[in-house]
Order: sequence, then structure tokens, then C-alpha cells
Amino acid sequence: MPRADFYLIDKPRFRDQPLLLVCELAKRAYAAQQPTLVLTRDFEQAEELDTLLWDFDEDSYIPHQLAGDDDDENTAVLIVPPGVDTPDRPMIINLRETCPAGRYERVLEVVAADPAERDGSRVRWTEYKRLGFEVAKFDM
Repeated sequence: MPRADFYLIDKPRFRDQPLLLVCELAKRAYAAQQPTLVLTRDFEQAEELDTLLWDFDEDSYIPHQLAGDDDDENTAVLIVPPGVDTPDRPMIINLRETCPAGRYERVLEVVAADPAERDGSRVRWTEYKRLGFEVAKFDM
């Protein structure tokens, strides 16, 4: 059964910089050898995450790049802005306001502390349940 895990940001470290949590989740996925797509809201967020993945942990390296390159299939973490098509992967980190299309085993929803984002996450939660996903919530 596919899973949707919602990570609700609460800690000050992530509240100030929600993309840090995305980096932590990408690091875990890479350590578990899970090829991952990170679906960003826009190109600016994709670039910000690309930079942050280089800098957030000086003791580890996470192979990543912006999607759309010939080397996409060999890169562990692909950062995907809207409008870029990529093959499906088993793991998705979703930063968009809609449930991702395609086939995947697990989706991680990163939800900022902002009330509007919380409302949007409730809509996606309901949609995942309707689609037969096992859903869980984690306060971060």
C-alpha cells in the first residue's frame, strides 16, 4: 500500500527555513538508497533547495541536481520545478499544493507552520486517503 507522510513544521530551526527539513528528508532517502524526486513550487524554490543541499551538512554529500539534464536517471535526488517532466520514482518529497501525479510508493509532504499551508495539507490528506494511501502525521 502506498504511503503519504505529512511532516508538520513546528521547531524554530525548520520554521525559519522549511527547506532545511527537505534537506534532512533527502539525506535520509539517499542513505536508504531511495531515488527521490523533490517537487518544488517554482523555479526559485528549486534553485534555493539546490544551493541548500550543498551547504546544509558539511559532513555529508547528497548527489542532486535540477531535473532536465541527460544525467537525471543517475542522480539520487532530482529537484523538479513545475513544467519539467521526469520518470516516476518510488519516493517523492512534495512541496506543491496538489497531490503528485504518477506512480510512487511513498510521498513526503512538508507542511510549513503557515495556516494557509496547513489548510492545503488537509485537502491533500483527504485526497491521499481517497486514493487508498496509508497516511501519517509527524510534528517536526
